[in-house]
Parts: sequence; structure tokens; C-alpha cells
Amino acid sequence: MRVSRLMLVTLRDDPAEAEIPSHKLLLRAGYIRRLSPGIYAYLPLLWRVLRKISAIVREELDATGALETLLPQLQPAELWQRSGRWAGYTAGEGIMFHLQDRQGRELGLGPTHEEVITALAADLLRSYRQLPVNLYQIQTKFRDEIRPRFGLMRGREFIMKDGYSFHADEASLRETYAAMDRAYRRIFSRCGLRAVAVEADSGAIGGSASQEFMVTADAGEDLILASPDGAYAANQERAVSLAPEAIPLPGGARADGQGEPLATPGQTSIEELCAGHGFAPSQTVKVLLLLARFEAGLVQPVLVSLRGDQQLNAVKLANALTGRLGSEHGALLAVEPLTRETLRDWAVPLALDAISFGSIGPHLPDGVLENQGLVVDTSDPRAGFAGAASLPGDSKPSLRRTFLRLADATAAELPAFVCGANAPDTHLVGAAWGTLAPRPETLDLRAAQPGDRCQHDPSQQLEASRGIEVGHIFQLGRKYSSALGATFTNEAGADEALWMGCYGIGVSRLAQAAVEQHHDANGICWPSAIAPFEAIVVIANAADDGQRTLAEQLYADLQAAGIDALLDDRGERAGVKFKDADLLGIPWRVVVGRGAADGQVELVQRSGGLKQELAAGAVVDALLGRLEVERAGLAI
Repeated sequence: MRVSRLMLVTLRDDPAEAEIPSHKLLLRAGYIRRLSPGIYAYLPLLWRVLRKISAIVREELDATGALETLLPQLQPAELWQRSGRWAGYTAGEGIMFHLQDRQGRELGLGPTHEEVITALAADLLRSYRQLPVNLYQIQTKFRDEIRPRFGLMRGREFIMKDGYSFHADEASLRETYAAMDRAYRRIFSRCGLRAVAVEADSGAIGGSASQEFMVTADAGEDLILASPDGAYAANQERAVSLAPEAIPLPGGARADGQGEPLATPGQTSIEELCAGHGFAPSQTVKVLLLLARFEAGLVQPVLVSLRGDQQLNAVKLANALTGRLGSEHGALLAVEPLTRETLRDWAVPLALDAISFGSIGPHLPDGVLENQGLVVDTSDPRAGFAGAASLPGDSKPSLRRTFLRLADATAAELPAFVCGANAPDTHLVGAAWGTLAPRPETLDLRAAQPGDRCQHDPSQQLEASRGIEVGHIFQLGRKYSSALGATFTNEAGADEALWMGCYGIGVSRLAQAAVEQHHDANGICWPSAIAPFEAIVVIANAADDGQRTLAEQLYADLQAAGIDALLDDRGERAGVKFKDADLLGIPWRVVVGRGAADGQVELVQRSGGLKQELAAGAVVDALLGRLEVERAGLAI
């Protein structure tokens, strides 16, 4: 390939739209072009990178016995309704692009393919003798991101490898899950990426166990918490830890356990309360009022108690709510704060006085939801429940009249604490569970933090790093097969639901993650295995016949030796070409300059800047040796 035919347009300045280094560099180097928010064209250079990544993925997966297929991107809503995910993906998170065809049938553009593959399995897999089966595809996916950003990291259209396995029993599922774990580690290593496997939340995909593969990078959106000994690593959404020990409240619980009232005018936050009276945050209990909206129309008030120095983990709470109410009321659509503004929107002024925001205690009575006007006539279309219009079908919102009361263990274990008194500008000192209020259902709802003690070894503390998720594997169990009637006949002749696994790699995201992990002040430094070209031959002076002739010969020799080479034959100044070569990030540069008359050229390694003068006839052997070392070093 010649640069003069590459349709290459490079930029000297960072585009205003780009926020992180990899996004800036891919735009500047002419790898991608933005068409609209979250939608990018893959230009020829990046397409070569994506093809090389896909080839590595195919080689490793095919080696495990997985079979490649291609599934439709346009999916009928009926399949998603049967699995219970349609409302969550449209009205809830709202990340699925959906439409109606000319017959009025609802369809979605696939963000993932569990439903489609399970429906096919229900038709094709009938006996245990056909199992296990492991299928994968590499294709474009679509997600209507609320805020597309960071280029290919969070786009509305992207390339993904997704795979699905079917099994007769859980042991077989675990075996394939482990095989995919090993294959993924080889894939990322071969692509030249430093990736770490971490425990992860299964999210909207579901399942009993899941693991993310994170490329460590400062610009990563995910926070990884890991132990120094390497025995534990998890996404913060999933991470568990031992919270710091609480500082005992002086005087302990008051005699009746109800606590002594304390005037706290204007002190509506934990910080203000503690600063005003010398309390430690760990001596306090803060109460969060929330509303959980479900697919079937239920609006469930939730009262969460946390120790004052801890933060709520929204993912853990969502899982708890889904586990308790999802089977009866469908998908969890949203969890929203219950605030003065919410009540104002509902036009229920009585409730504004019923709840003393800023001094709410865990003993807030259920009566405030009904006796003070908070429960409205849900059959009245003027009842202003936020999001009611988006509920599926003819469902009407129905506000439950009692709080679902949950407490994080750090709050539930306090023998005495300070909390709101459910009265304006008043808190209680020395309150205790059992007398002030029954101890709520106790769960792990807190967000683990860097510096927390590790559960497996309290002498160690969790350390934080940023990561970019490039892969995710799941043990789905029977969630989808049960919902979609995908059964097989077992050895005893009885029908049972298939066991399933799910395995994804963000191919286009992986390409950008490689840039995020491999760049310097001058541009990209591609790992050789996925670089668009392995070497670039630069003619310092294209007007010099001797340089041009030698460069053409070297270019032909490199190609004949199986080295993927690019020839910069443009009539630009040498400095422009060198800057572009650095920006493009081709691993090796062969410079044909003044030494051409003596048969001498310069070999430059992009990463590290190693330079070597050598005879033109030695270039091919030198590069082959270097590339063999690099390829061997990347393989596990």
C-alpha cells in the first residue's frame, strides 16, 4: 500500500470533540471520522486494525471448537418480551433502538443477541447428544447511549464479538466458561494489551457469575479495586471489602434507645452535622428515600439506611430490588430519589410537610405515604408520576403504601448512632435499633473504596486503578432458555432447560483501548500484531531518483518476505513524513535518505525510538528477526 493512495488526511491539532488521548489520536491520524454523536466511519487504516483483531479472535475461538455464525441485527420485540427484557431496554435504560415495520410490528436493532440465539437453540438443539455447542459472531451492534463519548469507547454503533454456549449441565457450562477465560487471556496478550480479569456484576445480561477483562489505562471509565497480592480484583460495581471500623458513639445508646433530640438548624448533610457537633461520620446513619419503578407499573418507595461515612452502590441496590420484586413486577426500569422536587411535580403539597428532608430517620413511618397525601389516584391521568407515560401497554403506576426498608451492614451493626428525628432541624443522639425502629433487612449495599481492608486478608488494602472493559464472560444458567422454552431431552428421556454461557469482546473498543495504552507525545505506538502495517518505508526526498529506486526495491522485498509494509511515496518534506509516521504509529520505520547512494538506510523502532544504520540488503532479515521476537513475546 502507498500513502499517496491511502486517502490519508492527518490533523496537527486536537479536535475539539475529543476528550481522551486515544480519541484525539485516532481522529488526528485519519483512522476514524465522526458522522454524528457516537457514530464513526472506520477509515482504511482502522479497518486494517479491526481485521487483524478479528483474525486473532477467530483463531483463538476456533481453536476451542467454537463455531462462527452470523445472526440478524433486526430482532422481533416478541422474543425480548418473552425474556422480560423489552421494557428494560426500551422504557428503562432505553438503550435499544426500536421501531415499527409497515405492518405495525415492533422490532429492535440488536444491542446483544441472547434472545435470538436462544430461540434458534430451541428449534435446533433437542438432545443431550448434540451438546455442548459454542457459537460466536463478529458484527455491528447498536445502543442508544444517553451520552456517547470518548470516540469508539462509548458509541451508538460498534463492532462486537459475542458468543453463546449451550450445555446439558452446569459442569459443562463451567468447563466452557474456563476455556473462554483462557482464550480471552490469549487474545488480549496477542493483541499486545495489558489486561486484568476482574469480578463483575452481570447487569442487564444476568446470570450467576461473570468476569470482565479490563485494559488498564488512566482514561478508563471503570474503577478496578484489587489486592496487592493479586488474589482479588473486581469492578467497583461488584467489589466487596471490610469497611473501616466505626468510632463508638460517646455515651452509647440512651436509656430508652430512642435517642435524645438535638437541635441542628440548617445542618442537612452529614458533613454539616458532624462539623457542627463534633460527631464522626461513622457514628451517624443517613437515610436515602428512593422510588423504584418496575415494568408492571409498581412504584415502590425504598428507605435505605447507610452509615454516614459510606456511599450507596447503585448496582448492588438495583440487584437487591430486582431480586425481591422483579419476578412479580417485571424489569426494574429506574431508581429515582424521592425529593421535594418529586413531590412538587406530583402536586401533593401535604407531603412536603410530612417528610423532613435533611433530618430523615430510619423510623420514618409508612403513614407518610398515605395519610399525608403522597398516594394519589393512579387512575387519574393527571396523577403526575414521572415516566408513567413510558410504562408498557396499559399499565397504570401504582405506588405501594409501605417502604421497602433496607440497610447496609455497616449501619445495621451500629449499637448506637446519630440520625434524623423526622422533625425539622432536629436529630437524635444515642438511638438504637430495636427500640427506635426495627433493624431493617441487612445487605451489602455500600460501595467499596480504595484503602478498604480486603476480605480475604484484612492486613491488605484495596488499591485502585482505572480500566477499559474490552471483554465480559457470563455464566447465564437457565435464565433465557427457561423464558424462551429452549429445552432438550436428557439421558433419562426427560425435557429440561438448556444451560447457557455468554462471551463478549468489544472489537472496535479494543482497538481504541490499544491506543490508550500504547501512545506517546508524538502519536500512536501500535503493537505489531494489530498495527495497520508492520513497517513503513519513508522516502526522505521523493525527487531523488536514487532514494526512490532503493525505497521501491525495499518495499517490494518486505512484501515478498511477508512483512506488511506501507510506502510513503508522497512529495512532502521529510519532516512532514516523519511526523505522520510517528502519528500513525507503525511499529517500524525504514528511512531511505542521503545514505541511499551508499546502500545505507535507517531502521527506527516506533516504541522506544531505537535507531540503527544498516545496509539496505540487511533490512528484511533484521525486521523479520525483530517481528518474530515481538510476536513470541506477546503470546502466552
